[in-house]
Amino acid sequence: MSLSDQATERPTYTLWQMVLYMLRLGSLGFGGPVALVGYMRRDLVEDRRWITEADYKEGLALAQLAPGPLAAQLGIYLGYVHYRIPGATLAGIAFVLPSFLMVVALGWAYIRFGGISWMQAVFYGVGAAVIGIIAMSAKKLTEKSVGRDKLLWAIYLLLAIVTVATESEIAWLFVAAGVLAWLLRAPPKWLGKRSLHAAALTQAPMAGSFLGSMDVSLLTQIGLFFAKAGAFVFGSGLAIVPFLYGGVVTEHQWLNDKQFVDAVAVAMITPGPVVITVGFIGYLVAGLPGATVAALATFIPCYLFTILPAPYFKKYGKLPGVTAFVDGITAAAVGAIAGSVIVIAKRSIIDVPTALIALATAALLWRFKKLQEPVIIAVAALVGLVLHPLLHA
Repeated sequence: MSLSDQATERPTYTLWQMVLYMLRLGSLGFGGPVALVGYMRRDLVEDRRWITEADYKEGLALAQLAPGPLAAQLGIYLGYVHYRIPGATLAGIAFVLPSFLMVVALGWAYIRFGGISWMQAVFYGVGAAVIGIIAMSAKKLTEKSVGRDKLLWAIYLLLAIVTVATESEIAWLFVAAGVLAWLLRAPPKWLGKRSLHAAALTQAPMAGSFLGSMDVSLLTQIGLFFAKAGAFVFGSGLAIVPFLYGGVVTEHQWLNDKQFVDAVAVAMITPGPVVITVGFIGYLVAGLPGATVAALATFIPCYLFTILPAPYFKKYGKLPGVTAFVDGITAAAVGAIAGSVIVIAKRSIIDVPTALIALATAALLWRFKKLQEPVIIAVAALVGLVLHPLLHA
């Protein structure tokens, strides 16, 4: 029996320890999906050794392969590893709930006080610091997942370049990367049939075309739209932003451009998954019921897309062919994450001060391994509050 198998059979932590960890990550985890998946690896694989490297890689591959927000799905999968559906359910709720409560509170303040003028100043500093945080997370993921493997480096670089060029994550390329690694390394005969089921997931976006505009109540419209967002958008939470803009601003005209930009800023300056911006949007459209419906509709599909395939990942994940397939997808996922750092940086690094904040953040995290990211975020927010009014008076 391998060490990985032993760890899977005898967890070294309780379910409530995992729930408390996810609650803390959802409350203090800044930096968006790239940083969050890095935190999970650092804390649960390296430091606490609750999760094996193999289980983490399988979870990251499944989260990247299936539609929905990356960090939330990985958190759900890691809860599933030892405690199955109860673990997945409680871990998912604990991860999402803190940031949901925060964005609802900000939504209330936004409506009551007619906008959040200080948010631009805070985001000026925090957005730049986030670039440093996610760059260091991407670096660590690259070192651990790609190493010196030439094939994985080729996949990694291709996906990084495509992500930068298209500013989106192309789902079928992740599947193709897995299939390529499988074909070149250890192709078992049965994988040819099973890979078709995985590849079929990439066709899911086309299945969403039937969810058009319907003459139904506002909450039902919100539920249908955000369910489609959760079920048919691949990639990280950031990948959902263009889809949301098209529906919320252009199609339904629930928000104007400024309100939508504020909603994205709220997601970036609050901890937890970026996709929780749906709660803020839902609140602006229809109050607390709108926020609740939007969040549930977005996260339930990603929850199902994680727990339904999970048993097959657990059952077949240690086979050589599946390991090669997962390695290929993981390299593609990390490459896309690295590319997304550049995409996000183009929006957050807008002048010399923001560039200096990002570089200082990366340097501090490089030098002080135990430095807590919330401390950096708090300092960056204060810097933004001071500098932004002076530079943009």
